[in-house]
Amino acid sequence: MASLLGLAAVAAALWWALFGLKPYTITDEALRARYAYSATAAGLAMQQTAEPGHAQVLRFKSFDGSEVEGRIVYPGDPATAQRPFPLLVGLHGMGRSHVRWWQGEFKQRPTVEHTHRITALALQRGYAVLALDARNHGARKNPEYPLQDLMQDLHYWGKRDPYEQMIIDTVRDYRLLLDWVQTQPQLDAGQIRVAGYSMGAQMALLIGGLDPRVMAVLAIVPPHLDNKVAAAAPRNLLAGLAGKKVWLLSADDDEHSARADNAALFEAIPGQDKQHLRFAGGHLLPAGYVDRLAPWF
Repeated sequence: MASLLGLAAVAAALWWALFGLKPYTITDEALRARYAYSATAAGLAMQQTAEPGHAQVLRFKSFDGSEVEGRIVYPGDPATAQRPFPLLVGLHGMGRSHVRWWQGEFKQRPTVEHTHRITALALQRGYAVLALDARNHGARKNPEYPLQDLMQDLHYWGKRDPYEQMIIDTVRDYRLLLDWVQTQPQLDAGQIRVAGYSMGAQMALLIGGLDPRVMAVLAIVPPHLDNKVAAAAPRNLLAGLAGKKVWLLSADDDEHSARADNAALFEAIPGQDKQHLRFAGGHLLPAGYVDRLAPWF
């Protein structure tokens, strides 16, 4: 038995030496260069398909030619509105899609993160709500390299580049979309808020830290990420949140972020206009958490 345990320890050490993710450093200049994108709003060919309820399906090609799909819903008819609508940008969690910001269930599976209830609250408060599919999610799934394989490569084989690029390019998609938002007279480009759940919270913090057009961030149970994936870790862009309204929602028994990690993240967020709401339980917050978000708007 002792010899078997010794062999297992040697195998584990060898695996970690060969494949285990290890921290690395990245300069602020290099980090921002990775999130740079071509500002082509004037030439962005946005396809808008009207739906009932003041909604539109959005489709466009991003900076690299990738097809992007999403949806925007207005609280009223933009053609008759007396003033532009403030905007909430919603970012879904890993393995989900933008549909989770509109529907209480999809393919007979409930929206357990309750982001559709955040949309309802935002619409009640006069906000337009916009969400896109992240890379390798929803209509943008890559059958040749599915998300499950990408994450297994990250955790088991130390291949961080595909994961980091998925996050980075999705953030760039949203930043390009904000260029388009600025050209839309029915939207108030000075009143843009971003909210995200889990992976979406991670990206909401990244967008808020990068883009001065974002005035407020709602980060709901973001996973704890350190410099093993430095280019996709919000901690490295927190300085850009200074002067913004930032709320962090965390769970005390979250399997993706320990209580101490959540506290450290909140402490590192600059400025005074911030709040940390803590909940009992795990990564899936109780449905009632949405009722506490009204003051963030």
